Amino acid sequence: MNKIDSVSDMVLQSKKLVVFTGAGISTESGISDFRSPGGIWDRFDPSELNYQSFMASEAGREKYWEFSKSLWPEIADAKPNPGHYAIAELYRLGRLDCVITQNIDSLHQKSGVPEEKVIELHGTLKWVICLECGRRYPREQIQARLDSGIKVPRCDSCGGIMKPATVAFGQPMPERETRQAESRAAACDLFLSVGSSLVVYPAAQMPLTAKDNGAKLIIINLTPTPHDHYADIVIHEKTGPVLSQIANQVKAKLKGD
Repeated sequence: MNKIDSVSDMVLQSKKLVVFTGAGISTESGISDFRSPGGIWDRFDPSELNYQSFMASEAGREKYWEFSKSLWPEIADAKPNPGHYAIAELYRLGRLDCVITQNIDSLHQKSGVPEEKVIELHGTLKWVICLECGRRYPREQIQARLDSGIKVPRCDSCGGIMKPATVAFGQPMPERETRQAESRAAACDLFLSVGSSLVVYPAAQMPLTAKDNGAKLIIINLTPTPHDHYADIVIHEKTGPVLSQIANQVKAKLKGD
């Protein structure tokens, strides 16, 4: 039995499948990786884009918004790829408990996974939030202000500091989402890690939490990860083709039943 067969059987046997996704699934939709050569950190200095710099000065906020302004068009134009659609298919087949994602692009929701089934550990770029009164703005609305020449947008309601609803370096992780992710990871019986290098904590702890609580662990990533030796099955290939094969086999086996 090959690895795809084995994984599809594990998915069929699972009562609580959690899929965990990282940048590797988004790069297959044409979204730039932050860390790879030619990625976003080759164009911007991450040390200038931390939460403390953002909160400390108008210059820090201006730099952050410049970075975010350049990032948005790529995110806005991105389309889900076969990997996203395969995960959405597993949802439609009744095999998915939830998706925990490190990505900020909302491509899981675009592919058909309901909002309530997606836990966004690092936030989302599709909203901008006022840090003082909590008002939320659609990103398109704020992007139009940036495109008009405004360098640091302010809240219409209270004049407060606004920030993309993503987690910056040095910013606390969102409490509700982090607790929810930890709880779902601990309660699942199959944890499928897809396109994550598994080096960014606390997100990278999730597969180990699942494994420690008795779940099977599958890792699909183009390159090796520090957690490979914990996994029951490791596949070092592109996520889209692999997930598509898994979803197709699950569907075929369900029809065969």
